[in-house]
Formats: sequence, C-alpha cells, structure tokens
Amino acid sequence: FGSSHLDSSLTPCPGNSVCWHFKAPPPRMSPMPRLATSAALAAGLASQLVAPATAGGLVRLTVQRFAAAQVKPEGRSESLAAAFGAGGLGAAASLHAASLSGEQDIALANQHDFVYFGDVEVGTPAQTFKVVFDTGSSNLWVASKPRGLQVAQRPYYRPRASHTYEATGTPFHIEYGSGKVSGAYCQDDVALGQLKLPNFTFAEVNDTKALKNFDTSKFDGVLGLGFPRLSQDGVPTVMGALVKSGQLDEPVFGFYLASGQPGQLVLGGVDPDHYTGDFHFVNVSRPAYWAVDLDKVRLGGFLNMSVTPVAIVDSGTSLLVGPERDVQVLATMMGATQSFQGFYMVDCNQTVPSIAFTLGGKEYVLEMADLVVEKADGWCVLGMQGSPMGMWILGDVFMRKYYVQFDWGRQRVGFAKAAPGPAAP
Repeated sequence: FGSSHLDSSLTPCPGNSVCWHFKAPPPRMSPMPRLATSAALAAGLASQLVAPATAGGLVRLTVQRFAAAQVKPEGRSESLAAAFGAGGLGAAASLHAASLSGEQDIALANQHDFVYFGDVEVGTPAQTFKVVFDTGSSNLWVASKPRGLQVAQRPYYRPRASHTYEATGTPFHIEYGSGKVSGAYCQDDVALGQLKLPNFTFAEVNDTKALKNFDTSKFDGVLGLGFPRLSQDGVPTVMGALVKSGQLDEPVFGFYLASGQPGQLVLGGVDPDHYTGDFHFVNVSRPAYWAVDLDKVRLGGFLNMSVTPVAIVDSGTSLLVGPERDVQVLATMMGATQSFQGFYMVDCNQTVPSIAFTLGGKEYVLEMADLVVEKADGWCVLGMQGSPMGMWILGDVFMRKYYVQFDWGRQRVGFAKAAPGPAAP
C-alpha cells in the first residue's frame, strides 16, 4: 500500500507505547500494486488467536502460524507475480497485545514474508479488523459490507452495530498501484491495544472491486503511518492523533521485520531487544512519504550506481524498487536473468555482489542472502524490481536487515542492525 499515488515529484495523494509483533511480511515486488495477495503462496497460511495470557503485567494474545502451501514449479512465475507484482500488498498476519511498564505491546504474525498486518478495534462494542500497517500512506480505512452481498466471506465493519458510529456523508476515494477503493468517511471509536481514539474520522469502504485480489486477501483495511500531507482530504492521521492526545511516551514508532520469525511494530518507542548498536539518523527530506536523501548506491566495487537522490522507506512495499535503468544495470552486473513476469533470477550457486545504499553518509549493505525472496529448482528470485517512478523504495527486503525508527516528532528516520531478540511466546 505504502506508496499510494507514488511519483517522482512526491506529490501527496489528494507514558505509553504500542507494539505489534508480526511474523515476517510478504514482499511486494511492485511499489505501485502493493495491494494484492498471492493465492498460491498464501493459501496454506492462516493465523489463530489463542486466549490471552498475563505475566508480570504483560498481556499477550498468542499467534499460531501454519505452513505455507507448496507451489508447483510450472506455476512459480504466476504465483510470484500474484504475490509481488500485479498486486504487491500481500496478505496475512495476526496480532497479540501486551502491556508492560507503561508500554502497550501488540504482536503480529506475517504471511510468508509478503505483508504485515495486525488488529485494530473499531466501534462500541468493538469490532476487530486486520489492517496493513503502511508507512507509504496516511489514511485509515476498513471494509464495510458491499450492497447486495448476501454471504460475507470476511469480517465487515457493521456501522449499525456500533452505538458510537456517526456518518458524515463525505465520499472517500483512494487509489493504489493495484487499484482503488471508495466509500465514505465516518466517525467512530478506534483502539490499538490500550490506545484509544474516540470519535476518530476514518473511511468505511464498500467498493473494493477495483482493488486487485482484495476478495482473496487476509486483510480488511489499511492503517497509514505516513505524514499528514499524504492524507486524503486532509483528515487526521492515526499517528498524528495519538501524538496530539499525549498517549505515547515519544512521537516515534519502530519496525522490526524478521524473515519467518516474529516481527514487531512499536508505537511510542522502539524495542532494544530487536536491534544492536546505535541508531544512525537521516532527516526526512520531504515530509509526506518517509523520504530521505540517497547519497549513492554501490554494487560490489562499483560506486554511484543510481540516477536518483531520493529513497523512500516503506513498510508497504515488499521488495527493493528502483529506477528501471538502475535496476537493469545492477541486475546485469549481478548476472541475473529477467523472467517474462519482470522478476530477476540468478543461479543459487552463483556468487552475487552485495548492494549498498549510502544514507546520511552511512552505508547499509544487503548481501545475496538478504535479497533472495524465493527459491525454485536451483534458481533464486531476487527481491528487487524496476519502476518508472524514478526513485528507490526501501521496502521490506531492506527493513528485514535493518530495524527502522520512524521519528515523527523530529521528522527523521533511524537505522540500526536488526537482531532476532527473544522469541515471541
């Protein structure tokens, strides 16, 4: 989702802390189509919430992850295209909440490293929905039941079941690379664990027909974590409202994304168990997206491999996405072959040089093991893709290697080496 209406000009599309623990997100190969899910790769994954447990002030809802379905070699390109390309938003995670020393901790499980999402509660009494946490957009929306639908295949927001619901009558539209959704703004109580936003304005979406693969996805909406400038129609953002309400210890949030392991989103702070060393901070150059200045890109011993000075850090994009020319040159030098679906593949036994991005004078290196998102028949699919947008998007492939602190108050991004940390219960 992250980059709704992303373009090279970066024009926008119109105390307590909270943590989400998730199991590695699904890579989305295209920054624009980030809203699709892979039926083949996701079909065998599910999440199950178990009764909450308490220990030392910590409350947890345990998430269980099922094994992914196998994909036949002959269907590999199509399944990868569905997962990463034609719709990159991926599918699948669940959440558990916890509270410890003034911190609210919410954990997510991910679906096959394709997308991260967790629970948000809406209405009174609360209705629970799975939303994608997306730093590349700024609006909150959840799906409501489309007119004429007789049998619901997913949880839908039921406004009439909430006695705190208020309609506004104002239409809502937002477009992503993989399609668009529409509905209307409303007001209702919203909760993220122990964090409460009464009478919050968000969108109830009843038209998702143009959003590719939404009907088969595991998420019910999107919670944008971008800046207010990106917000459709200028409505308040969740992060902005939380900061204004004084419920957060600090106006920051931190992402830890692990491959196949529990990950975490913290609202109001960071988790020292999931990074090593100190954070290196880079100022946001355009406070709409989380965009930072890109000094250079290095492949092996070759420097200045990029034509763009901008990189966007985006939890809603599964892969590394760069200017088409940059990516083509890098892939050729890596000895990669491009499939008809647009993915770059290398022989898994081949030695591939590392890619390094220099941000704020510090280099961040990705080795081949960090870049591979899928393996089949001795071939490794690299988690990078070209785009005509003319900028780099540092998606989940990058964020699994580096813990990212998004400093809302100071408008900066901090990077530290990610560490597995203690296993989630």
